[in-house]
Amino acid sequence: MKVLFFLTLFLNFVFLLYQPLKCFSTSNFSTQNPSPMLILALKTQEIPSESFPRAPNKLPFTHNVTLTVSLSVGTPPQNVTMVLDTGSELSWLHSNSTRIKKQPVFDPTRSVSYRPVSCSSPTCTTRTQDFSIPASCDSKNLCHAVLSYADATSSEGNLAMDTFTFGGSRSGSNFSDVIFGYMDSGYSSNSDEDGKTTGLMGMNRGALSFVTQMGFKKFSYCISSLDFSGILLLGESNFTWVLPLNYTPLVEISLPLPYFDRVAYTVQLEGIKVSDKLLPIPKSVFVPDHTGAGQTMVDSGTQFTFLLGPAYTALRNEFLNQTMATLKVLEDQNFVFQGAMDLCYRVPINQTRLPALPSVSLVFRGAEITVSGERLLYRVPGEIRGKDSVHCFTFGNSELLPIEAYIVGHHHQQNVWVEYDLEKSRIGFAQVRCDTASQRFGLYR
Repeated sequence: MKVLFFLTLFLNFVFLLYQPLKCFSTSNFSTQNPSPMLILALKTQEIPSESFPRAPNKLPFTHNVTLTVSLSVGTPPQNVTMVLDTGSELSWLHSNSTRIKKQPVFDPTRSVSYRPVSCSSPTCTTRTQDFSIPASCDSKNLCHAVLSYADATSSEGNLAMDTFTFGGSRSGSNFSDVIFGYMDSGYSSNSDEDGKTTGLMGMNRGALSFVTQMGFKKFSYCISSLDFSGILLLGESNFTWVLPLNYTPLVEISLPLPYFDRVAYTVQLEGIKVSDKLLPIPKSVFVPDHTGAGQTMVDSGTQFTFLLGPAYTALRNEFLNQTMATLKVLEDQNFVFQGAMDLCYRVPINQTRLPALPSVSLVFRGAEITVSGERLLYRVPGEIRGKDSVHCFTFGNSELLPIEAYIVGHHHQQNVWVEYDLEKSRIGFAQVRCDTASQRFGLYR
């Protein structure tokens, strides 16, 4: 699914209780009851660009960076690694038949707590209602699911239940009867990256998402721009040193619309600023139309940020105008990074620092996210033009993918404390040094 510069956030789970912070003892939690807060340390890993094939001029829509969690599934527990994705509902694990590389996978025949879900069960008939493709019955009368994603990947298999364990079987926390997909077929646009995870952990607001099943009313994360020291919290996180958080309400539309994802974390984008200059974009451009197209989603499963055509064009033109004197534009109409980013620059290979760049702010109802410095340009691994490297603007045109939505990716959430408050239907943002935040929890010294 994802390629090139690869940042893997390995979540080495440190389970602590607040007031004071102490490690949990082993406990069993039903997925029906609210759970205590879990504090998870995140680490990053860079995969050398030479380990991936050279990119063609027009790259497919892929993710170079994913967020992953490490945990155990089954009885006795088997170690797995799952991509953390707030844009997806169903969590799933690969089977042996879908693995490209010989990586450890979950084997249900080794778990005494594994139970398949029948297609006549309420789980299959009612709790899968938000799937884009309706669940069905397979030849063994088991609940069958087909999942597809914006990056052209897909997974297919049966629903099942098992125990998920965080932090090890002796000192960790167990969650029983977690519903997930055991996928026996699928397609990935990047087998190299796909071979590094065992599956995906869905974290949206759907009935079968991990956070819904666990009963968490709130979760937060802070993604560091450094090589380590990020943090993920599942549960209440009222820490005064993180404040003030600026909240924006979640947008809810009860009427089913063909292009509106009702269980996504949808917020209202109201404007875009470049160096504090508010771009002259009509607010109607940011409002979903009668089909639901045009919603704005906060998505940890997507790396960069994508805007619909009119908004992207206005931003691209203004950023280009304000950088003409300091940056050299890549004059190659055939080069479109990730199929959606067509504003790229040539930077001398021996230049260690980028020039001062105009900041870009996404203005939401009641909150803002400001992107500045090196987060605005991404160096494309393996792309060299003469004595120059290629750096591309990290905002893309979603209509080139095509995706009928605005997506705020996790690259632009670096050093931002992001809180998903499900109980109050809102998302909070606060600028913070994520490495410092992690140290406050004693995760890094």
